[in-house]
Amino acid sequence: MATALRDVAIVGVAESDIGRVPDKSKFQLSAEASRMALEDAGLSVGDVDGLFTTIITEGGQFSSMLMAEYMGITPRFTDSTSIGGSSFVVYVEHAAMAIAAGLCDVALICHGSTNISDRGGRGGPVSQSTEVFGPTQFEEPYGVSTVGAYALAAQRHMHEYGTTSEQLAEIAVATRKWASLNPKARMRDPITIDDVMNSRVIASPLHLLDCCLVTDAGGAVVLTSLERARDLKKAPVRVLGAGEAHSHRMISQMPDLTQTAAAISGKLAFERAGLTHSDIDVAEIYDSFTITALLTLESLGFCAKGEGGAFVSNQRTAPGGEFSMNTQGGALSYTHPGMFGICARCAANAGHGRCRAPKSRCATARGAPCRPPAPLFWGGIDHGRPLATAPAASLSRYRGLLAGRPRASLHHPEVRRLRRISILSARRLQPLPVQRAAMGGSLGAGRGLFVLHQLPRAPSWFRGQDPLCAGPGHLG
Repeated sequence: MATALRDVAIVGVAESDIGRVPDKSKFQLSAEASRMALEDAGLSVGDVDGLFTTIITEGGQFSSMLMAEYMGITPRFTDSTSIGGSSFVVYVEHAAMAIAAGLCDVALICHGSTNISDRGGRGGPVSQSTEVFGPTQFEEPYGVSTVGAYALAAQRHMHEYGTTSEQLAEIAVATRKWASLNPKARMRDPITIDDVMNSRVIASPLHLLDCCLVTDAGGAVVLTSLERARDLKKAPVRVLGAGEAHSHRMISQMPDLTQTAAAISGKLAFERAGLTHSDIDVAEIYDSFTITALLTLESLGFCAKGEGGAFVSNQRTAPGGEFSMNTQGGALSYTHPGMFGICARCAANAGHGRCRAPKSRCATARGAPCRPPAPLFWGGIDHGRPLATAPAASLSRYRGLLAGRPRASLHHPEVRRLRRISILSARRLQPLPVQRAAMGGSLGAGRGLFVLHQLPRAPSWFRGQDPLCAGPGHLG
């Protein structure tokens, strides 16, 4: 399977209007992003013969059929796998396998959500359904909410390993620093650990600023064979490896509250890509809540179990830190339309990142169902650290510019020059960086991961426009 995946590439990504978009339906947002992603790839709707989508409709069924009908697509391969936000990460693997097997030529992954507009513009519980069915009859009647489920995991981790609320706050503060560099992020004003600790408690021990945003959004990704991709307008992003897994649906059935299925999906993706943790420079890990990111870091193996709190301390994941994580601002500060996977997938796409960490050659993205897309494989991805071969002078000079110009730094001509230097000096890869992306979902879903490689071509990707989004308000 690993060999087959390497013959497929991502060629286009886009997102629709983001934030609160009350005048558009979820199908409109999905179609809007799809059209722009196809334009980004130099393709049209008529080229699409593979459709991968899951849209939460009133009836809750037939999402791929409804989306295909809406856009005028007659696919010969379709997939509506629904495992939460990470569905859209899993779709990358499924689409790549379908293309490699000749079941379709051009695959469109898309999603649309009116998550905040459906609530009248207010934040609140992700699920407001009064229906109880199947196994959920043993959990939902007792008041278990999404944030409550994550709070249980956080409490357990604190009990077993001594993790503190201040350590979780480190993640929120670091992510906000990255969001300040993203002009499309919803929350860009700086926050401190004290701000997080003083924000109201939503479900102990999680505070308001430990929780993700709630937004409307649409996103889309286009894949095709590597052979066809070479003739398109953008440098293709090759898929190197992927993995998926899920262990439970309800929090009461989670085998271990301190470990997610990312332990399985991440291992698979790394093995199939032929890479190790030391090859990763940037990690885009689902952060529906601060505890989500911490658990995923541990499950993926970037740090030992129980050491996540120490790992993220001292702003290690912030700009200038040793481990660049969620460089677009994440679900905590950038956007979260209910299923974050599609947005994380767009932001992680190699060659399209506006908020790429300096000197990065590997990146990863992960999402889950309580934020837009990303549920099932908590397989977040790789880890970020400065390249050992990057010129010391370049590293020092870049950080100096970053400290002095927090918002404009990535667009500063001198920074652009240094970024090019760092990319060309990446070890093992030539001559452009590798990007990994993994998405996962809520504590009750699955996890998935995939790895990408930016292929050599014209340097247009340095100026690529990443579909970054913004959202209305925090959960709660």
